[in-house]
Amino acid sequence: MAEVIALVDYGAGNLHSVANALKAAGCSNVSITANPDVVRAADRIVLPGVGSYRACAEGLRALDGMIEAMAERVHVGGAPFLGICVGMQLLADRGVEHGVTPGLGWIGGEVRLIERTDPAIKVPHMGWNDVEVTPHAALVEAGEAYFLHSYHFAPQDGHTIAAMTDHGGGLVAAVAQDNIVGVQFHPEKSQAYGLALLARFLEWKP
Repeated sequence: MAEVIALVDYGAGNLHSVANALKAAGCSNVSITANPDVVRAADRIVLPGVGSYRACAEGLRALDGMIEAMAERVHVGGAPFLGICVGMQLLADRGVEHGVTPGLGWIGGEVRLIERTDPAIKVPHMGWNDVEVTPHAALVEAGEAYFLHSYHFAPQDGHTIAAMTDHGGGLVAAVAQDNIVGVQFHPEKSQAYGLALLARFLEWKP
């Protein structure tokens, strides 16, 4: 029986593009869902996210029981988890966009505005950029991916940084801890590189 991938729908994701990319990467059973019971029974979980940290955090919390279901399936059940863009940022303890907003607290750190040290550097960080892996990389490989963000994840523990990119200075491109991976870039917009990442996620046995 094909694995079920739960793609969490909390009103803040590029859902259909991500679903199509997962299917193109080899997944035959993608469930776009706002139902905690579906997430609790899923084999793998993907949390997308587009927009502001606060709006995404509030949207996720508005789904009664969803955060508890994700935590149960990931932390207790050991299901592989992939966060994309703001879905990755929500793994942090908090974000400071439009005031301080609590995150999931799964990977310690804070989501902060990208600081411009050079007037030539534009914020948001938008477009294709290199992804350089660290010794702690999980799933993520070196390559080039598509980014679109004004805020970045600053983890407390450097061992959770899986990849970096350079935009007027180093920015975290991916985080990883146990069966949890988050990517700042958009795999669904990163062509062959992104599809290869999703294919590895579908086969990942952390």
